[in-house]
Amino acid sequence: MKKRELFVLVGVLALDLLSKYWIESILDLYDSITVIPGFFWLTYLRNTGAAWSIFEGQRWFFLVLAAAAMVGMAYFFFKTDKKNQILRFALIFMFVGTMGNFIDRLVLTYVRDFLSFNTFGYMFPVFNVADISLNVGAGLLILDAWLERKN
Repeated sequence: MKKRELFVLVGVLALDLLSKYWIESILDLYDSITVIPGFFWLTYLRNTGAAWSIFEGQRWFFLVLAAAAMVGMAYFFFKTDKKNQILRFALIFMFVGTMGNFIDRLVLTYVRDFLSFNTFGYMFPVFNVADISLNVGAGLLILDAWLERKN
């Protein structure tokens, strides 16, 4: 693993865990602070399910699924050509996002969410830095597949 890859892995995980700790220190559960009126709020929620709280209360299912996913991502990361930086960073971002929420579920039994947006009149589900990392990784994975197909 290159230094830059390790930096992203540790940095994003630290940002996720520290931001969750910070939000708990400034807000009580269900409290909200308006950051940009009508668009962006910090809202502290606890999620025992997945996105949109689907499969709520299925902690062990998510722990096993996340552990298996992390093993798979680590395996593919170390098998991936070091020159394929897009795919390697896709796997790192997805691994870190999975790990951030895995740690919450393992230690706390729930995931701490706090980023809330209203986009074009739609209140998007509250999420966290780990969720952003997962989506960045998924986007990079799609980009890598598209570039590979082009070549």
